[in-house]
Amino acid sequence: MRNLGQTSRGGAQGRGGAPALEVRDLNVYYGHSHALQGVSLTLGHGVLSVVGRNGMGKTTLCNAIMGLVPVRSGTVSFGGQNLAGLTPSEIARMGIGYVPQGRRLWKSLTVDEHLKLVAQKGGAWTPERIYSVFPRLAERKSNGGAQLSGGEQQMLAIGRALLLNPRLLVMDEPTEGLAPVIVQQVADMLIRLGQEGDIDVLVIEQNIGVACSVAAEVAIMVNGRVDRIMDAGVLAADRDLQQALLGVGRHAHDETPEGAPATTVGPEPQGENAPIRIYLSNPKVPTRWTPPVPVRVIEQAARTVTPEPTSSVTAMPRVETGRAGLVYVCGTLDTKGEELRFMRDILKAQGIRVALADLSTSGKPSGADVPPTAIAGFHPRGASGVFTGDRGSAVAGMTEAFERWVRSRTDIAGLLAAGGSGGTALVAPGFRVPPVGVPKLIVSTVASGNVGQYVGAADITMMHSVADVQGINAITRDVLGNAAHAMAGMVRARVAMPPALDRPAIGLTMFGVTTPCVQAVVGELEDEYDCLVFHATGTGGRAMEQLLSSRKLAAVLDLTTTEVCDMVAGGVFAADASRFDAMIEHGGAYIGACGALDMVNFNAPETVPERYRGRLFYQHNPQITLMRTTVEENIEMGRFIGEKLNRMNGIVRFFLPEGGVSALDAPGQPFWDPAADKALFSTLEDTVRQTSARQLIRVPHNINDPAFSALVVQTFRALHARTQIPTRRA
Repeated sequence: MRNLGQTSRGGAQGRGGAPALEVRDLNVYYGHSHALQGVSLTLGHGVLSVVGRNGMGKTTLCNAIMGLVPVRSGTVSFGGQNLAGLTPSEIARMGIGYVPQGRRLWKSLTVDEHLKLVAQKGGAWTPERIYSVFPRLAERKSNGGAQLSGGEQQMLAIGRALLLNPRLLVMDEPTEGLAPVIVQQVADMLIRLGQEGDIDVLVIEQNIGVACSVAAEVAIMVNGRVDRIMDAGVLAADRDLQQALLGVGRHAHDETPEGAPATTVGPEPQGENAPIRIYLSNPKVPTRWTPPVPVRVIEQAARTVTPEPTSSVTAMPRVETGRAGLVYVCGTLDTKGEELRFMRDILKAQGIRVALADLSTSGKPSGADVPPTAIAGFHPRGASGVFTGDRGSAVAGMTEAFERWVRSRTDIAGLLAAGGSGGTALVAPGFRVPPVGVPKLIVSTVASGNVGQYVGAADITMMHSVADVQGINAITRDVLGNAAHAMAGMVRARVAMPPALDRPAIGLTMFGVTTPCVQAVVGELEDEYDCLVFHATGTGGRAMEQLLSSRKLAAVLDLTTTEVCDMVAGGVFAADASRFDAMIEHGGAYIGACGALDMVNFNAPETVPERYRGRLFYQHNPQITLMRTTVEENIEMGRFIGEKLNRMNGIVRFFLPEGGVSALDAPGQPFWDPAADKALFSTLEDTVRQTSARQLIRVPHNINDPAFSALVVQTFRALHARTQIPTRRA
């Protein structure tokens, strides 16, 4: 915790020598009501979260910053410039984007029209980039504002603000009312914005978990004032403080001080697990003026607690994840109990150790091995963060609790679930947690569509349910039976599988047009290293970086960075703005190249956006159409990659193949364009701050020439001879 006179993350000085946002002694009135009472806070650089109960003045603070309400006294400064007297449009033009509470979209405009209305030429944020960050908007680009779900509207409101390419983004309750998958997307995006450093963010957020995860510091508003600014990690861990200041904590309905003795009244409970009534003499914290509490108030405030039965699951010994242990059949037993138990029984008959994990939020009795209360307890706010009485927030809370519960387990041999779109979204974040190789299978009604938002970079198997997962019938019997038998086979095979070779694992990125290069490198290194090749299709790059972040890879040879092309131009194999961030955080040596930066990927020719008609195309196969990148696109890619390389603290060697970046970019080949390649290489050299540790290396060869791959192998051996790469253990 710190004094209010101090500044937030990054210190008092933001970019350009002045804080991004500085609010000093701000007073705002609504008639005679004093809404903001001397509010002071400073955002130097990065992300600052502001939390508080409803009615504490958080939205008024946003409106005051944007000039939407009159300020009685005090100052608001942006980058050292006073905003007093400016209109909202003038403030926006200065470089402040606003995501208001309630979204405020035009019902008559489509998603695409919303974005194009505010898009600015030459900015880092383009409609195509928004579509790559929020793929759901791309699917709904022709829908009007009134035809979008709440989550889609929020994505559009955020995208609209980012397209202004602001220097400061003010967001008022960006995750309010959103589904868990969308909440996670928004939180991830805020974290990336903070890491990239191009946009500073002031985020007003009721979700304590999100507020603490996206920012290093959190400002707490109480009764129109900033009560304190404190470390986000400290607030996240201190549930008593959350309860005292924000009305949340261990249990919102449980005001028993931790460690206080509980008093039971009435006859002795019958049986080990009989309900117990717990009474408090003071349901509210008393003051010196508090009158005696009437008996009826004490009665009404009493809690009924039913001790959980001893679970057979917790009594079982825990073993190393994935090689033995339990298969958890997960889902909402109050709606899918018959189907989940059907699969459970098949697994039992196959001799597999299995347990039911109930994710229901209805509060109905559960006969599961792991009841909902046991999982809900893993929520940052305890069970009160799940059993809220509101279905949307309850499901969101259970999703977060389930993911945390999975992270706590060391006895997972496999995960199996069945459900519709809601059930799939509920279990998917938790299913993405276990490492690659641990069987994960979801029987889902949405498995025949785009499942990227559920699977992510994990090795989740999605099985289409064909019919709705609603009872056991001629269809579901076969499908659910196949799923259970498949899980049994995967678990048995994994247990019988010999341990992995005791070699360090390295990741390599490859595309069809860089295959000769990568195969040559693998051929030289595979006797010493476990070479894992990732197809650079957007998901492939994310999978490699996820494994690097989880320390499953000792090093990477990122020779095919083509996913950046699709991110810039709106192709189908796009990376997102977090590309290369895992290497930045890893801090080890990084070897990369401009592999396949000459092409943008689309599906069949008729799917190519109209704006690209007349460009140079190459039909790779009937389903994939390649488009040659232009000089302008290469300049944008060079800046993006160069800025990422500048943030890497380890040794960096990034290769520029002057003979062409792919098999199609070579003399006599359809994508040979020396001017475009020159723009890419020159921009990289202008952007990258080269040192003895960080170097760009021009090579007079095509990327697929043997001389190029030989130089890559030589460089890799030289760098990693300095330090012993740790071996990957099975």
